[in-house]
Amino acid sequence: MKPYQELSREELLSLKAELDKKYREAQAKNLRLDMSRGKPSAEQLDLSMEMMDVLNSSADLKDSEGVDCRNYGVLDGVKEAKELLGQMSEVSPDKMIIYGNSSLNVMYDTVARAVTHGIMGHTPWGKLDKVKFLCPVPGYDRHFSITEYFGIEMINVPMTDQGPDMDLVEELVSSDPAVKGIWCVPKYSNPQGITYSDETVRRFAALKPAAEDFRIFWDNAYCVHHLYEDQQDFLLEILDECEKAGNPDIVYKFCSTSKISFPGSGVACIATSPNNLKDIKKQLMIQTIGHDKVNQLRHVRFFKDIDGIHAHMRKHADIMRPKFEAVLDTLERELGGLGIGSWIRPRGGYFISFDAMEGCAKAVVAKCREAGVVMTGAGATYPYGKDPKDSNIRIAPSFPTKEELAVAADLFVLCVKLASVEKLLEE
Repeated sequence: MKPYQELSREELLSLKAELDKKYREAQAKNLRLDMSRGKPSAEQLDLSMEMMDVLNSSADLKDSEGVDCRNYGVLDGVKEAKELLGQMSEVSPDKMIIYGNSSLNVMYDTVARAVTHGIMGHTPWGKLDKVKFLCPVPGYDRHFSITEYFGIEMINVPMTDQGPDMDLVEELVSSDPAVKGIWCVPKYSNPQGITYSDETVRRFAALKPAAEDFRIFWDNAYCVHHLYEDQQDFLLEILDECEKAGNPDIVYKFCSTSKISFPGSGVACIATSPNNLKDIKKQLMIQTIGHDKVNQLRHVRFFKDIDGIHAHMRKHADIMRPKFEAVLDTLERELGGLGIGSWIRPRGGYFISFDAMEGCAKAVVAKCREAGVVMTGAGATYPYGKDPKDSNIRIAPSFPTKEELAVAADLFVLCVKLASVEKLLEE
């Protein structure tokens, strides 16, 4: 079929009648499917069930340094947990603090600490007239929720196929002392699946901020989340690059095992410079005596080392890959050449980013919902939930079964077609 924009009004009306009929048939199926969040499926969670058996009442619960993990202490995490997450993060263990179950929690705490007490002796953000954060878009809605919650003004920075528009980032960071940070998902970005190029990482490391307390919030959530064994993206290690550029304090690097072991029961960490670690620990020792060391030990004894994590992630990929390909193949088969949508075929991560015709995303998501398929809200991938083009939709293929996903993908492309035809008829 030729592109929808080339169809006559009569052809569009005829197509709309055909699509309306298919949509009514879909509604009659009373579907109840959820593609709204990047939740691992039960099949993925089952991969980690043996972790529940590595510790029991007769297990030795001392770490490699003889610390009794049942008791208080060890503010920054047990030695072997720092080594394991250090390998995963490509960071020396001495640059790391192990936290509890959630990297989102660590990021929230890091922003909150800057707001209430400032960074390394600088004025607390909460006492400043204006604080701004750069937000690569489309991006991760929960990042934006944190900065919105603290009343921080968010500025959109467009994503390119190399990462954020670095010309704009450099201009804003160097010229405005109110710009205090930037959110980044540098590998298999949420939602596009883009990995920052070497040049982009080096330009981040070499930033010359007007604000001495500017920080890059580097959320390496998908550092080992490849879909293909033979096609894997590579990301330069940011802390190394910052040190080379003479900017060792400029970055906070976050990661966790949330989509590796059990979401909600994993292990999270922050990696950063010695100066930043000292600053963080001053607050952390007020907040806690130490995070869950038994869970840290459980993860170490289950995975053992980075090879164990990679082997485990190959099992995840075997479950995820067919789901991604099912959605992407449906998009290509049903929408290819029609001029009403574009998408990126990612090599890893948890999402597929779809750009509908301008002004159509809300209508597509609403039609899906009315036919029984819940999607991430249109606009969620932008600060304040406002996509200026009303175009981007985040597709999360992980949670449904392959059978459910096939049904949901078919309904999605039907809704894209219908919303696009209606938009063209309006015009």
